[in-house]
Amino acid sequence: MKLKYGETSFDISMPPERLRGEIAASPAVPATSPEELIAEAIEGCASVIASFKASDRVVIITSDVTRYTGSEVYLPILVNRLNLAGIDDSRIEIIIALGIHRKQTEAEHRRILGPLFGRIKVTDHECDDPGKLVYLGKTSGGVEVEINRTVAEADRVILTGTIGFHYFAGFGGGRKSILPGVASRKSCMASHFAVLNPGEGAGKNPKAVTGNLEENPVHQAMADACAMVEPAFILNTVLGPGKRIIACFAGDWATAFADGCRFYGEQFSYHLKEKADLVLVSCGGFPKDINLIQAHKSMEYASQAIRDGGVMILLAECRDGYGNATFFDWFRYQELSAFESRLRSHYEINGQTAYSLLWKAQSFRIILVSALPPEEVRTMGMTPARSLVEAMAVAEGLLPDDFAAYVIPEGGTVLPVLS
Repeated sequence: MKLKYGETSFDISMPPERLRGEIAASPAVPATSPEELIAEAIEGCASVIASFKASDRVVIITSDVTRYTGSEVYLPILVNRLNLAGIDDSRIEIIIALGIHRKQTEAEHRRILGPLFGRIKVTDHECDDPGKLVYLGKTSGGVEVEINRTVAEADRVILTGTIGFHYFAGFGGGRKSILPGVASRKSCMASHFAVLNPGEGAGKNPKAVTGNLEENPVHQAMADACAMVEPAFILNTVLGPGKRIIACFAGDWATAFADGCRFYGEQFSYHLKEKADLVLVSCGGFPKDINLIQAHKSMEYASQAIRDGGVMILLAECRDGYGNATFFDWFRYQELSAFESRLRSHYEINGQTAYSLLWKAQSFRIILVSALPPEEVRTMGMTPARSLVEAMAVAEGLLPDDFAAYVIPEGGTVLPVLS
C-alpha cells in the first residue's frame, strides 16, 4: 500500500499481523449523473420557485475556491431553472461566501461559475466594509449578526455549497453560507468563539465536535443567523471519490441540511470495535496537505481511532507552511491553560485550530512527517520526521511490543467512530 505525501508517496512497511485494518470511507456512487441529481433536487423545490416573481432580486450564495462544491455544475442548472420561472439574468446576483478569506481572482470566479461567468453578476463578500453590512440582531447565544447588505436586501436568497464534516461546527454546508459565509469579521469571530465554554478555564464545549449538531453552540449560532435571513431554499452537494457529486439535497434550509448531514455521516463514518496503539494517517497528498491548518483536519479525525497515550504518524508535506502568518506564534503558550486564557482575550479562528493541535499533541504522541522546520515541529509538541521509515523507527520505540495499528489513506474524508 502507498500513502500519499505532497505529490509523491511512501510505501508502508509493516508486518501484516500489526495491521488492525484500513480505515476508509466507501460511499455509494449512483449511476445517475451529477447533472441529473442536481436537476432532480431542484425540481423538488418547484413549488417554492413558482412563488418567485419576475421582479424579485435573487441572490445565490456559493463558496470560494477553498471549498470545492461542484458549483460550475450546479449553478448553471439552478440559474436556468430560475429563468424558466421568469427570473431574468439581470435580476440574479451570485455572492461568494468568503467569510474572512481573501477576495477571489478573475480566474477563480471563472472556476466557480463555469459557463455562467460573464453572464451573471458575481460579487465577493467583504467582511470589513461597514457600508456593505447590515445588523440583523442577536442569536440565542448572544452573537451579534451583521451580514452582507446585498443578501439582507434581496427578495429571495438561495444558499448553495457542499456538506462535509467540520471539526467543531459538526458539519459544513447549509447555514454556514450565512454565518460565517457572508457575515462581518466580528460576527465570524463571535460565532467561532462559541466553541469555548463560558468562563475562564472552562475549556472547549464537548458538544462542539465533528459530526455533531445536537446542542452544538457553534451550529446553533449559525442556525440562528440563517433563520434571520429566511432563505428561500438551499442546494447542497455531497462529493465522493474524485470530487464527483454523489448526492444533492435541496429544500428547506434546516430540514434539507439535516437530511444531507445524516446522509454524509452514514456514508463517511467508519465504525471501530476498538481503538489502536498506532494510527498511520495520510491527508491524501497535495493539495490536502498544502499547509498545517489544512492537515489538522486529518489529524483531528484520525485522533478518534487512537487510544489514550497512543501514537499518530501524520504524513503532511505542508509545502506552504502553516497556512496563516500568525498560526505558529500561538505556540509560545505551551500550557493549555495559558493558551486558552489568551485565546479568550484575543480570539482568532486560527488560534482555535492551534489550540486544538496542541491539545492533541499533549494527549497523544504525534510524529509529523513534513517539510516544516524540525525545531518548530518540536515547539508545537510533535516529533519531526522526514520519511515514513524514520517515523516508524521513532514510533516503534514508543509503542508496546504487541502494538496494533490502523492505516488511514485519506484522513480528511473519513471519521472513525467507536461503536
